[in-house]
Amino acid sequence: MSRVGRMPIDMPQGVEVAITGGEVTVRGPNGELARSFHPDISISIEDKTLKVSRPSDSKQHRALHGLTRSLLANMVEGVSRGFQRNLELVGVGYRAQKSGDKLVLQVGYSHPVEILPPPEVSVVVEGTNRITVRGADKELVGETAARIRRVRPPDAYKGRGIRYQGEMVRLKPGKSGKVGRRG
Repeated sequence: MSRVGRMPIDMPQGVEVAITGGEVTVRGPNGELARSFHPDISISIEDKTLKVSRPSDSKQHRALHGLTRSLLANMVEGVSRGFQRNLELVGVGYRAQKSGDKLVLQVGYSHPVEILPPPEVSVVVEGTNRITVRGADKELVGETAARIRRVRPPDAYKGRGIRYQGEMVRLKPGKSGKVGRRG
């Protein structure tokens, strides 16, 4: 039995789940998420908890069991608490600002880079070098943060660029010049 798949998912106060066939809709204070799951995996509601079960012990059903449970747990957590990713801009002159719905990044290119996040995700700029991406859909929040980071990933030699908060960038030593050379 899958250790992840057999764990029940507790539904917090204010979260409603509707199951119709393979389609699951989760509503909560942070919005509404809907997703369709594989028809072989059964999802049931018992005493304010969601349970996921599989029909057999085949490799595909074992894989789908844990996946379905994880996706459902992320949906429930997303509509109740939400998800967020924090990004930092490191570099001289690197800055971010909001211009309407767009995020405008100035990260060492000859032009500012504009990013339009999806409507389900909110982007907040704190100061000039911190960006917070928030939303109910974990995949969408992560994808939006990755799109922002992809504009200027951290440089391996000086460490400049856009990185996740707390991300450690291993710096390469670079050239050593004429040290140790005998003439």
